[in-house]
Amino acid sequence: MGPLDGLSVVEFAGIGPGPFCGMMLADMGADVIRIDRADGGGLSSPGYDVLLRGRRSIVVDLKNPEGREVALRLVERSEALIEGYRPGVMERLGLGPEICLDRNPRLAYGRITGWGQEGPLAQSAGHDINYIALTGALHAIGLADSGPVPPLNLVGDFGGGGMLLAFGLVCAVLEARSTGVGQVVDAAMTDGAASLMAMIYGFRQSGLWTDERQANLLDGGAPFYATYRCADGKWIAVGALEPKFYARLLELLRLDDPALLQQHDPSIRQRLRQALADAFASRPRQEWMDALEGSDACVAPVLSLDEAPEHPHNAARQTFVTRDGVVQPAPAPRFSRSKPELDLPPPEPGQHTLEILAELGYAPERLEEMRISRIVG
Repeated sequence: MGPLDGLSVVEFAGIGPGPFCGMMLADMGADVIRIDRADGGGLSSPGYDVLLRGRRSIVVDLKNPEGREVALRLVERSEALIEGYRPGVMERLGLGPEICLDRNPRLAYGRITGWGQEGPLAQSAGHDINYIALTGALHAIGLADSGPVPPLNLVGDFGGGGMLLAFGLVCAVLEARSTGVGQVVDAAMTDGAASLMAMIYGFRQSGLWTDERQANLLDGGAPFYATYRCADGKWIAVGALEPKFYARLLELLRLDDPALLQQHDPSIRQRLRQALADAFASRPRQEWMDALEGSDACVAPVLSLDEAPEHPHNAARQTFVTRDGVVQPAPAPRFSRSKPELDLPPPEPGQHTLEILAELGYAPERLEEMRISRIVG
């Protein structure tokens, strides 16, 4: 049983950060009901859309007054709500914060957008790459001679978006449980991505970080915090930041050039980078891992998506699990007493419609009428 067992959440269908937030809450035991569109609208076929795991699905026509009433009944019995539409869309549907909080004054009304609910860009379209570009995060990631590199959609959509909203909703729920009063959680991916850059901005203000790519301690500028190609074309990641770990790296690689002992000397940076590149290029990756893995040299293989689940450490911790033939990350984090675990697989849109309507008190004959008239699906 997960630590959020007993928390009821209603999620309005979307893609990316909203579903990731719903997955996080469902993974921790929350009862998340997703209001889907009849056409589904997920990013992949049902069963493979891992972000949708752990919840039930109901299809409702939100533009129909009776469909809107179904949604409001779900709001009444929920502690949290997730929506990821452009500002104003929920209001036009008659499901904005004012109406929902009137029906449920304790509700944590969660809104996830790229630019936020207000500001000059609030009504503009965008995606992860745009939001992280505005915060300085994208500028800081990439190689010096090839421009910024999108870090997948991990920084805006998921870390600075869905995860931020999940944190905000739990905060708002805890506060509402003590005060009896709900509120709106405005989670903007620009705000979240900026928050993830807090340490880097601190470094920049203190003079420890330049505003150039691949010129700093953690962006590939330091040869001892970088990746190197091995003899078989596979890659290794080196993160020997601390002097004692750096010394161990040199020892295990048998790099005995006295000049290399000056770890932070800018004048030997290229010499060190070449020495590390030559060393790693001399042997296949597995040979290096046999020699280095588990040592304090801070070296790890750069694993592919197919390789990562098979690594002995990930296998021992069950970092990845297989559900219905689909390999996917396991719920995280872990707890000493509560046991989050995968419950429901990603649902077909509307798979639980009749079940949920029955829980809301609709009579069987009315359920069939609503289905025929396409109020629900």
